[in-house]
Amino acid sequence: MTIETKRLLLRPWKDEDAEDLYFYARDPRVGPMAGWPVHTSPADSLQAIRSVLSQPETYAVVLKETGKPVGSVGILFEISRIDGMTDQEAEIGYWIGVPYWGQGLIPEAVEALLFRCFRQLDREAVWCGYYDGNDKSRRVQEKCGFQFHHTEYDQPTLLGDRRTEHFSCLTKEQWETARA
Repeated sequence: MTIETKRLLLRPWKDEDAEDLYFYARDPRVGPMAGWPVHTSPADSLQAIRSVLSQPETYAVVLKETGKPVGSVGILFEISRIDGMTDQEAEIGYWIGVPYWGQGLIPEAVEALLFRCFRQLDREAVWCGYYDGNDKSRRVQEKCGFQFHHTEYDQPTLLGDRRTEHFSCLTKEQWETARA
């Protein structure tokens, strides 16, 4: 499935995207802020594509202008990950390469996933989380209408450390009211 926005195509990751993924995921300002390790080679990125990024509802954020992926967004349905999340809710995760920070591309992608969650997947609420200090991720959530819900302390990351994570939530009713 491909989702189209004004400037983006959200489509499944492909093996041939490994070089582009590596270009952005090797930057230490990207993965570690989101709790995942820096990619060390194109082979490392290919492995990520074939495992983590091949999950259902995970999309490469592709610029229409270039046809190249510059980030990733996805919808997660793991009900045990966030305290309070039910099986009628979802979580959205995202990242984008440093050269594209501050251009509104991730809010544009997140808005498309919110439409998918609420109108096509009939979810009642969508959650987002960010680690302490990741102000860019917090800003995306604010721009998209998410409301702070709670903080969880001492949360493990894929880096082997533990962090404070803040969670925001947006209900279908809040989303529909904001769109009216």
